[in-house]
Amino acid sequence: MASNSFRGSKRGRHAQANHDVGDFNCSLKELRSLMELRGPEGIARIQECYGDVEGLCTRLRTSPIHGLGGHADDIARRKEEFGQNVIPPKKPKTFLQLVWEALQDVTLIILEVAAIISLGLSFYRPPDATFCGTHSGGVEDEGEADAGWIEGAAILLSVVCVVLVTAFNDWSKEKQFRGLQSRIEQEQKFTVVRGGQVVQVHVAEIVVGDVAQVKYGDLLPADGVLIQGNDLKIDESSLTGESDHVKKTLDNDPMLLSGTHVMEGSGKILITAVGVNSQTGIIFTLLGAGEDEDDDEEEKKNKKGKFVNECKSQDGAGVEMQALNSDDEGEEKKKAHPKKEKSVLQGKLTKLAVQIGKAGLFMSGLTVIILITLFMVDTFWIQGLPWIADCTPIYIQFCVKFFIIGVTVLVVAVPEGLPLAVTISLAYSVKKMMKDNNLVRHLDACETMGNATAICSDKTGTLTMNRMTVVQAYLGDRHYRVVPESDLIPGKVLDLLIMGIGVNCAYTSKIMSPEKEGGLPRQVGNKTECALLGFVLELRRDYMTIRNEIPEEKLFKVYTFNSVRKSMSTVLKNADGSYRMFSKGASEILLKKCCKIMTASGEAKVFKPRDRDYVVKNVIEPMASEGLRTICLAYRDFPPVDGEPDWENETDILTGLTCLCVVGIEDPVRPEVPDAIKRCQRAGITVRMVTGDNIDTARAIASKCGIVHPGDDFLCIDGKEFNRRIRNQLGEIEQERIDKIWPKLRVLARSSPTDKHTLVKGIMDSTVLEPRQVVAVTGDGTNDGPALKKADVGFAMGIAGTDVAKEASDIILTDDNFSSIVKAVMWGRNVYDSISKFLQFQLTVNVVAVIVAFTGACITQDSPLKAVQMLWVNLIMDTFASLALATEPPTESLLLRKPYGRNKPLISRTMMKNILGHAVYQLTVIFTLLFTGEQIFDIDSGRYAPLHAPPSEHYTIVFNTFVMMQLFNEINARKIHGERNVFDGIFKNMIFCSIVFGTFIIQIVIVQFGGKPFSCVGLSIDQWLWCVFLGFGCLLWGQVVTTVPTSRLKFLKSAGHGTQQEEIPEDELEEMDDLDEIDHGEMEMRRGQVLWCRGLGRIQTQIRVVNAFQDTLSPYEGLETPESRNSIHNFMTTPEFRIEDSEPQIPLIDDTEGEDDAPTKRNATQTLPPPSTLATLPSTPNQNNNAVDRIIPLYKESPKTGGIHQSAALPPRPGSPLHSLETSL
Repeated sequence: MASNSFRGSKRGRHAQANHDVGDFNCSLKELRSLMELRGPEGIARIQECYGDVEGLCTRLRTSPIHGLGGHADDIARRKEEFGQNVIPPKKPKTFLQLVWEALQDVTLIILEVAAIISLGLSFYRPPDATFCGTHSGGVEDEGEADAGWIEGAAILLSVVCVVLVTAFNDWSKEKQFRGLQSRIEQEQKFTVVRGGQVVQVHVAEIVVGDVAQVKYGDLLPADGVLIQGNDLKIDESSLTGESDHVKKTLDNDPMLLSGTHVMEGSGKILITAVGVNSQTGIIFTLLGAGEDEDDDEEEKKNKKGKFVNECKSQDGAGVEMQALNSDDEGEEKKKAHPKKEKSVLQGKLTKLAVQIGKAGLFMSGLTVIILITLFMVDTFWIQGLPWIADCTPIYIQFCVKFFIIGVTVLVVAVPEGLPLAVTISLAYSVKKMMKDNNLVRHLDACETMGNATAICSDKTGTLTMNRMTVVQAYLGDRHYRVVPESDLIPGKVLDLLIMGIGVNCAYTSKIMSPEKEGGLPRQVGNKTECALLGFVLELRRDYMTIRNEIPEEKLFKVYTFNSVRKSMSTVLKNADGSYRMFSKGASEILLKKCCKIMTASGEAKVFKPRDRDYVVKNVIEPMASEGLRTICLAYRDFPPVDGEPDWENETDILTGLTCLCVVGIEDPVRPEVPDAIKRCQRAGITVRMVTGDNIDTARAIASKCGIVHPGDDFLCIDGKEFNRRIRNQLGEIEQERIDKIWPKLRVLARSSPTDKHTLVKGIMDSTVLEPRQVVAVTGDGTNDGPALKKADVGFAMGIAGTDVAKEASDIILTDDNFSSIVKAVMWGRNVYDSISKFLQFQLTVNVVAVIVAFTGACITQDSPLKAVQMLWVNLIMDTFASLALATEPPTESLLLRKPYGRNKPLISRTMMKNILGHAVYQLTVIFTLLFTGEQIFDIDSGRYAPLHAPPSEHYTIVFNTFVMMQLFNEINARKIHGERNVFDGIFKNMIFCSIVFGTFIIQIVIVQFGGKPFSCVGLSIDQWLWCVFLGFGCLLWGQVVTTVPTSRLKFLKSAGHGTQQEEIPEDELEEMDDLDEIDHGEMEMRRGQVLWCRGLGRIQTQIRVVNAFQDTLSPYEGLETPESRNSIHNFMTTPEFRIEDSEPQIPLIDDTEGEDDAPTKRNATQTLPPPSTLATLPSTPNQNNNAVDRIIPLYKESPKTGGIHQSAALPPRPGSPLHSLETSL
C-alpha cells in the first residue's frame, strides 16, 4: 500500500511542477501544508495566501455557489493534478501464499515426512528378505516389489489435493470479502454542487475544488475548508482523540478533516485534499509504510478501499490508539495473538475441534504403539528370530508403515473441516442475504442473529414506509380533517406559513418530479420536511421561489434540529435591522413556548395555558391516536428597539413564539410489517418499538403493526416515565429496576438515544430470564451509534441511515425494511443448523473410521482402510460435505422454534443419538465384512497381507461399502431434529445433489481404475450392488434410530458448549479483560494441561445438563439448555465506560429523521445527578449503567470489533500526531 501511495504523491508533485503556471494557481504541496494547520493558524494562512476562502476558490477555478462545471476533462485533470479520492487497498494474498499457508498444517507435515521416508525405503531391496520374518515374506513378484513406491507417492499426491482445495477455499473467501467491501464502497455517496445543481456522487469521484454539502451524520470523505456553516459541530476524536465536539465557523476554525463525523448542523465546504493527500490518507500511508499488517483482519476492516476509517461515533481516544502507540512489547504481543474475527459459534467449534483432535491424537499414538509392539512380539519372540543387520531397513519400513497408519487415524480424527464449514456457510449466507437486502459487515453477526431473542426497532422508515404526507391541520382556530384549500386560510397566515416552511427546512430537502409517469413525487432529504414542503405544494404555492429569493448564504442564523432541542429554527435579518425567526418542532414541546396564536382573522391573540390544554386535548391527542405525527409551526419577531438579542442564549430566544398552525403527518405502516412481526413472535423473538414520537402516535402504530394487541398486559411508556422508573433517589440507574420493566415493555416513546442505549444494555445484562437475551437493534441516526455498537447485532438503515450509524452497525438493511430483519433471523438460524448437520455427519465418519482403523490395526496388524483411502474419505467428509451441507437453503420451519440461546450445545442429544446409532450400524457392517467377508463373497482374504502385497478384492469391498455408507448417511445428516423425511427439499439444493452424485462417480473411478495407488481392485456388478445396498441400509436404519425416543436414552450427553467461566484460571481472566474478544480455541491450546485437571468440573456441568433434559420429550424442546450464568459471553459483553469529566454534556444530534425519531433527551437537568456525584460514580461492569445516563464519550471495547488491543495500559500521548487514530487495522 505504501509504495502505491508514495508513487501517487510523487506523480502529483511531478504534475504540479509542470502545471504550476498553467491550470491552477495552487500546488498540491501548498494545499497539503494548509490542511495540517488548525484553527487560528489555518485562518491566518488562508488570509495571508489567498485573502479568504473565495480567493482559494478562485485559485482552484471553482465557484463557492455553483461548484465545478462538472466537465469530464476538468474532473480528469483535477484527478491527475491532485490525486484521486481513494487509498490503494492492501494487496490480497496470492494463491501461492495461500498454498504455503495450507501446507503449515501439522498433520499434513507429518504425513509428508512419513510419505517421503516410505518412498525412500521402498527402493531399498535387502539381499534375501525371508530371514526377516513371515510378515515380509515372499508373496510379491518382482513387478509388485517395484511398485512399493506407489503408496508414498499416492500419499504425497493426496496431500497436494487437500492443500489445493484448502487454498482455493481461502482464496474464494478472501475474494468474497473484497467483493463485500467494494459493495459497501459503492453504496457510499456524497452530496456535491456541480454546475449549480446539487448531485450525489460516489465518494471516489470527489475531486479537489468540489463544493460539498455536509449535514449531521455525515462522515467526511476528504479534507476541506468551510465556505458557509450553520451551527456546525464536528467529532474529531478519530484523528485527535479529543472527545469534545469542535465547533466550526469561518471566524475561529474553518478546517474540516476527512474521517471525522458531523455531529450537528450543516454547511458547505471546499474540498482541498483527497485520497492519500488528506489527513487520514497521510496517516494510512505512514501506517502502511511502517508495518505489513495481519492480512485477514486488514481485509475485513480495510476501510472500503479508501480511508473512511472505522471511527465509531461515540468512541473517544482510549480504544484504538493501542494499535499505533504500542512499543516493541506491544508488537510482540500483537503477533502472539493473531487477530481473528471469531464468533460464539466459531468459539464453540474450535473448542470442539481441539477436544476431538486430542482424542484422535491419543488414538493414533495408541495405534502406533500397539502395532509396533505386536510386530516386535511376533517377529522376535513368537518366531524367535535374531536381529539381522541386513533386515534393519525392512523393520524400519514396517515402522514407517505403522507410523503412516497412525497418522491416517489422526488425519481422519481431526475435523479440520469444521472451520471450513463455518466459513463456507457464513460466506454463502452473506452472499444470499445480499439478495434479501441485508448487507453484512461483520460475518459473525449473521450467525448471532439466529440466536436473537429481542429486537428493538425504530418506527420511522423501518416499521412505516417513511413517506410522509400532511393529512390534517389546525389553522386559524379550525381543525381541518383534510388539507384545506388555500383560499380558506387568511392571507397573512398563509404568507408566513409558506415563508416559514421554505426557509426553515434544510435546503437539502426537496420534492422532485416522479421517476415514472404517473408515479408519486420523489421525496429527497428529511422526510418530515418533505411532508411540509408537499403541504406548501398542496396549498398551490411554490417554496422554490422563496428559496431563490433567500439563498442559504443569506440565512442569519440556524439552530439545526437535534435530540435536545426537538425543534429547528431559522433567523432572517430584515432590511430595517429587525429579525424574524421561524420555528418548527414537536407540537407539545413547541406549544409550551408559544404565548400567542394566529386566529381566523389573521390576527394574533394571547395563547393561555388553558387554551394550550384545549389544543392538546382536542387537536393533538386525536391526531396522535390515529397514528399521526404532530408538528407545530411558529414564528417570532425581534424588533430593532430591543437591540441585538443574545443568540447563544437559546432559552431566551426560543420563547414568546406565535403559533401559526399544527399539522398532522401520516407515515403509513409498511404492508408487510404486521406479518413479519407475527412471524418473529412465533419464533420466540420479542419486538419492541423505540421511537422519538409521542406516546399516542407510537401506541397507535404499535397496535397497527401487531406489537401490542388490545387487552394485552404490556407496557407503553415514554422516556420521562422510563427514566423515573429505572433510577433511584440519586438519579443512578439500577439493574433491578430495569428488570421490573423490560420483560413487559413493548413501546418506548419520546426516547433519547441514551434511553435506547440504557434499554439495550439493561436487557443484555439482565439475568431475570434463563438464557441471556441476545438483542438486535435498528438505528439510523448519529446518536444511535452507542446502542448499535452495544447490541449483539446492530442494523443500520441503508437509505435513511447516517454514515455514523452505518459505521457502528453489523448489518446494513439496504431497503430499510423490518421484514428483511426476519430474513436475517432465518439465515442466522440456518447457519447454526447447517453447522450442526455437518457436525452430525462428520462425527459419525470420525467415530467409525477411527474405531475401524484402530481395531483393524490391532487385530490384523494393518489398517483395513489404507492411508490414501483415508485421505479420500477425509476429503469427502471435510471439504465436499461441508460444501454440501453448509449450503442448505433456509426454510420457514426454522421460524417455528425458539432461539437456541448462547449456551445451547452444538451437538444436541438427538444428534448424539443419531451419531451413535449410525456408528453402530456402520461398525457392524464393516467388521462383518472385515472378518467374514471372504466367506460371504467367496473371495481370498485380504487380512495379514505382507509388506508390498497387491490390493485385494476383500479390502476393496470394505473400503467401497464404507464410502457408500457415508454417501447415504450424508442424506440422513440433512435433518437434525429427528424429522422422518430426510429427502424434504433435497432438489432445492443443487449443490448438495451435484456433490453427492459427483462423489459417487469419482468413487466408481477410484475403485475400478485406482489400482495400486488407491489399494483397489475392480469389482464385479454383484459386488457393487451389495456395496450400494449396504450403503442404502443407512437410510433404513436412520428411520429405526429416529423411532427411539431421545428422552429414554439417559446416558446421552450433549457436547460443544461454550467455555464456562469457571473453567478459566484467574490470571487468564485478568488477561482477558484487555482482550477485545475471547477465542476459546486458542486459549484451549495454550492451556491443554489445565483442562485435563478440570475434567471433573466439566463432568459436573454435563451431569447438570443431562438432569435438565430429563423432562423434555419433544425433539424441539430438547435443544434448549439452561444457560449457566457465568458464561464467558456474559463476561465478554460488559464494556468499560470511563467517566472522563464531571461536566454534563448534552448528547448531540440524532436521527436523519429530523423531528421524527429524534430519540430525545428531555432537558438534560431532569435526569442528571449533580456533577459531583457523577464524577465519583463507580465504573464497575455491573453498575456502569450509571455512566450511561448522559452521553459520555463511550470508550467501549466492543466484542464485535474482533481486534485484540494488547497495549491497553499505555497512556495516551496527546503530543503524538497519530494520537488515537481509529483506523481499524
